Amino acid sequence: METVILVVVIALVAVVAIGGLVVGSRRKKKLPPAPPSTPTITAPPAEPHVGDEAEEPHDEPRRTIEEVGLPDSGATTVAVEDTAVAEPLAPAIEIPEPTAGRLVRLRARLARSQSSLGKGLLTLLSREHLDEDTWEEVEDTLLTADVGVAPTQELVERLRERVRVLGTRTPDELRALLKDELVQLLGTDFDRAVKTESVLDTPAVVLVVGVNGTGKTTTTGKLARVLVADGRSVVLGAADTFRAAAADQLQTWGERVGARTVRGPEGGDPASIAFDAVKEGIAESADVVLIDTAGRLHTKTGLMDELGKVKRVVEKHGPLDEVLLVLDATTGQNGLVQARVFAEVVDITGIVLTKLDGTAKGGIVIAVQRELGVPVKLVGLGEGADDLAPFEPEAFVDALIGD
Repeated sequence: METVILVVVIALVAVVAIGGLVVGSRRKKKLPPAPPSTPTITAPPAEPHVGDEAEEPHDEPRRTIEEVGLPDSGATTVAVEDTAVAEPLAPAIEIPEPTAGRLVRLRARLARSQSSLGKGLLTLLSREHLDEDTWEEVEDTLLTADVGVAPTQELVERLRERVRVLGTRTPDELRALLKDELVQLLGTDFDRAVKTESVLDTPAVVLVVGVNGTGKTTTTGKLARVLVADGRSVVLGAADTFRAAAADQLQTWGERVGARTVRGPEGGDPASIAFDAVKEGIAESADVVLIDTAGRLHTKTGLMDELGKVKRVVEKHGPLDEVLLVLDATTGQNGLVQARVFAEVVDITGIVLTKLDGTAKGGIVIAVQRELGVPVKLVGLGEGADDLAPFEPEAFVDALIGD
């Protein structure tokens, strides 16, 4: 028992000693003063007020959202700018230029080629002495203009005979003589109208064919403008599924004049798209269906066979009313090679010559007609949307030889 009491006394002494040491150490350190219970905040000087605002500010009771009245439906509301992305507007429908007399209005562009063809011929024929060397130069001028060998020989022989018989060669007489011979060489008995009326109670179907780079898709779009300008309703078939963006390009042309474009996936079956285009044209009671085919290389037998397939599939709806071959007027004799190959695959009924502005290649009109026995029906005279014109032999010759 005494032992337990002794242990307790020793423990109490130790606790008292430790407490004294802690209190002593705290007295040696100067503690920072305790912060005041409530901080004092000095407000900035109040700005002067007038009227009701001159009173001392005081707290007002706050209302909950349920207590705030909402304006009725007839109240004026503040317009809030709509930040949502607006839907793209439909393209404006254009009114194409009338086709009547287009070639006459655009003759200034054709007239640029007279410096090497028409004007060159007139200069040669105006010489005082027309010897063999002069007539050879006349032949060279015609051949350079891609008139072709046989037509050139025929034209030169007729010119020589008429000049010898007439005797006099005033500028006006020579111009009239040359114009007469060129118009006869171009042919005035061809039916140059694009067939846009079907023999059946269905839309007329026009198939547009040609080689890459001749402006075939652009020509199809411009032809749609020509037809719309003449009051015809048009459906476009984008059967060129091999060239990137060909369908987009054709659709853009169609949207500008309000013509719908039937298209399929890139790389799809062209014959199927052509078939669907005619089907849609029948359903919509359209006047004309224009089908743009792929710009096939005429040396690729497989692709040419596929073009034949497109023709056969389309003819399940009815006969083709028009097959237009698009040729680049600047390609010369190479264009004739293309024409021969296409004529073996499809029955070409008309020719469209593009890029006929400002070149010396106007004679290709004569050569290609002789080669295929079909007329040139349309000519492209520039890059403008309305630069596709019906071919008129008299106006064309006038542009070549000048007034």
